[in-house]
Order: sequence, then structure tokens, then C-alpha cells
Amino acid sequence: MLVLAVVAAVALLGAGCTTTPGGNQTANATVGVLYSQGVGPMPNLLATKQIDGYIAWQPFVSIATESRIAQLVEPSQDLPPAGEWINHPCCVLSTREDLLATNPQFVNSISAVTMLGSKYIADHPNESADILADWFVGRSNFTYGNVSVGSVDVMEDAIDTVRYTNEPTAGWVNGTKDFVAAQKALGLITGRLANATPAQMDAIIFDFGPYQAASQQVVSRQFVTPAKASGPITLGYLKADMHSAALLIAIKKSQYMKDTYGIALVPRDATKSAPDVCDLVVNGQTVAEVHLIAANAGPELMQLAATNSVQMTFAGVPPAMAAIDKGTPIKVLHPINNEGSGLVATAGSPATDWATFTAWAKTRSAEGKPLKIAAPSKGSIQDVMLRFALKDAGFTVTEG
Repeated sequence: MLVLAVVAAVALLGAGCTTTPGGNQTANATVGVLYSQGVGPMPNLLATKQIDGYIAWQPFVSIATESRIAQLVEPSQDLPPAGEWINHPCCVLSTREDLLATNPQFVNSISAVTMLGSKYIADHPNESADILADWFVGRSNFTYGNVSVGSVDVMEDAIDTVRYTNEPTAGWVNGTKDFVAAQKALGLITGRLANATPAQMDAIIFDFGPYQAASQQVVSRQFVTPAKASGPITLGYLKADMHSAALLIAIKKSQYMKDTYGIALVPRDATKSAPDVCDLVVNGQTVAEVHLIAANAGPELMQLAATNSVQMTFAGVPPAMAAIDKGTPIKVLHPINNEGSGLVATAGSPATDWATFTAWAKTRSAEGKPLKIAAPSKGSIQDVMLRFALKDAGFTVTEG
């Protein structure tokens, strides 16, 4: 279990050095982490050699490799500690507790729409890749300076690396708690989760009622019509992030969803590549005006949730855990995807896996030119995984 690995890592860090996969000690070696406020700037930073690599969500891993500005070091599930991140939790659907209390059927409906979007992706991966290319860039190329790559090609490469799943299995619950342990070891969890028992964590973090209700409705194809909302309800998601694809696909396929299931998020303006206002329609009734709020990274979404600027969020586990730890009144309902991130390094570098990456990092640090690796924002799932892996390997992490 990762919890044991965390304890071992902390003990080794306290001793001042650890052993790398190659068996050499890493003492006083440094890697810099640059926070770029989202993933958008990363390919340009890499293409112009302002950074040596980055860790990001899809499709930005595939953008780097398909454009050949970078090479894959490791997908997120293969980062250290060895074997602990296989099928790791990534992004989750969360809701503010006050919305759940006042309009539970609305929450159930959004959960059901997400499940139907996940099913559509599984049944139609190539079409889904094309739809996502349209949502993100209107099917035009991703272009960074002199580097340009086709968006549909990128999406088709990326979509197979994300595991779209909504079932909160026991393994997924334990994986979520593993992230809490990793965040605690990094000093990011200091509040009400810091000393909580596993049972207390279950009560604080999760509410699986909406998942259970929504899954029953999806199986039976009989959807409960929510009470009409008194005002707009906001859903927050991440810009250009394939992890929110179930929501985006469901919106773009709203006519199919309405005709097939009788439930849909219908865009007010269907001509927009990325709609920002939808109507939730259930059993022929429009029950809510839904505003979509796009943010650069998970911590930003959690700040919006804390101030009630968004009522439901599609964001990573660590930002959600950090928000809950600090008292933000949200509950995690179920996963929306597992895995789907990766670490890349500049093309032609020695880094082709974790062992060669750490060897390169040691060499650069000894030369007085520490590697600079970009992450979306401090506390994002990618940041947590990178920093935990680096500390596990004995590196000192600096910011900036």
C-alpha cells in the first residue's frame, strides 16, 4: 500500500538521502517545478526550451509526443512508488453539500448524464475524439510557435490513455485515501483529514447516494424529473482537459441523449464549439439552466466551489481532498476517470523512463543547471504525483 510507502519515504527523507532505482545515492540533488497556471502554456514553454519537461493531463501529453517536441518519460500510472499508481484515481464529480440537500434529484441527473457520456465514449471512441477536438479548438491544429499538430490526431492518440469510469469501487476508495496519505507526506493536508481514521474519511469525503440513484436510473432508463431550479446552477470543469470528456460529450450529443434516454444537457447555442449555457431537460421538461465554468486547474475550481461560485465540479482528487481538508462543504460522488496524465521531457534528452530521468536530473543538478519541470498548479494531481515521486527518489524540489 502507498501508505506504507509514504512512511518509508518520510523516514528516508529525514535521513537526508535515498537510493535511486539505479542504486546510487541522491544527496542535495535539486529539480525545479514551475507552476504555469494550467497546461495551456506548457507546449510553448517546452518548444522554446524554457523548460525541460512537464507533467500534464491529456491531451497535452499526446500534444507533446505527436508534435515531437517531447518524448514520454512515464505515464502517470508508472510513476514511483513502483506499482502503487496502477489504475489510480484521477478526476471526480463533486457537489456542494447545500445543493445536494436542496435539490438532490438535480445532482442525481448530472451524475446520470456523466455516466451516459462515459458510455458513449466507450462505444464511440473515434467519434468522441473528433467531438473533443471540436470542443477544444474547433478541429483546427494545436499550434505553438513553429510547431503545429492536428487536433483530431492528438485526440485519437490520447483517448485510449484515459480510463473513463464512474463506479466507486473499494479499490478506488482506497486509492483516493492513498492520495490523502501522499498529500499529508508533502505537507498539503493539515486540517480535518490529517488525523482522520479511514472510517472518518469515508464520512467526511464521500456521498455515494447520487451514484447509486443515478446508476439505477441509467440501468432502468427511467429518470426522475427534478424539481425546477429557482436559478442557474453552475458546473465547473477544466479547460482543454479530456478527463471531463464524459460531460462534454454528453452535451455535444444532447439530441442523441434526449432521443435515446430522455435526459440531456442541451446547449442554448448549438453552434458554439464550446457551449457555456445549457438546459437540463428530463422527460421533456426543462428543469434547470446550467452554466459551465472553465478553469485552468483543479485548485482554481476548488476555490470557486468554496465561494459557491460553482456548485458541482469535475476536477482531480488532490484538489478536492485539499479543499475538503480545509473545510469546503463538498462531497465526492464518484470517479469520472482514472489515469490519463503523464510526464514528458524535451525531445532528444536522455530521459526515456523514470530511471533515466532521475539520472539526467542528478547530472544537471551537479552541473548547477537543475531541471525545470512544469506542472499545472500547486496541489493539482499532476503536481502531487511529480513531487511525491521526486521526494521518493531523494530530490529536493524547488519552486519557480
